[in-house]
Amino acid sequence: MSGRALDNPLVVPILGLLLEGPKHPYEVWRELAGPGRDPTVAVNRASVYDLVKALAAENWIAVHGTARAGNRPTRTVYALTPAGHDELVRRLDEQLRTPRREFPQFLTAVGYVGALGPEAAVAALTERAAALRARIAEDEARLAAARRRVPELFVIEADYALHMVRSELVWVDDLIRRIRTGGLAWPESGDRP
Repeated sequence: MSGRALDNPLVVPILGLLLEGPKHPYEVWRELAGPGRDPTVAVNRASVYDLVKALAAENWIAVHGTARAGNRPTRTVYALTPAGHDELVRRLDEQLRTPRREFPQFLTAVGYVGALGPEAAVAALTERAAALRARIAEDEARLAAARRRVPELFVIEADYALHMVRSELVWVDDLIRRIRTGGLAWPESGDRP
């Protein structure tokens, strides 16, 4: 597997999960794809298995043993190596220090919101705001429950994600207000570039 595989955004979460303890690739995949995980990173089982092979080839993880549950097939269990721990720490340090531009689909859609016209834009944004409010309520409840079970440090990423959604809601509500009040100039149909 090429070094390009090691640029995959799933490398850090996989190494991070193995920091918690040895796991087999299926278990890693279930945790990465399960509820409460980062929805911006596409996770499929094949990519997790391929990355596990690449991480093992780099000696960042190593076979820890095998596990078998019931009549399921035997699974190879991997553990983080010292080199893998060092790489995880290096990547985390870099990612925390260095802001990068991230481009969610919403950012692209906002760039072309003018194509909808003011009424349709307000309708779409109002629906988004309602969905964000519902997500915030769900995330607040999940985070509160998680904080009762584990130390806050273990759910810090959920706290960050909640803050990001709250910030987005404030911005969307303000954009709706600006469109409704005429504070955001909307070109006439003949004035488009």
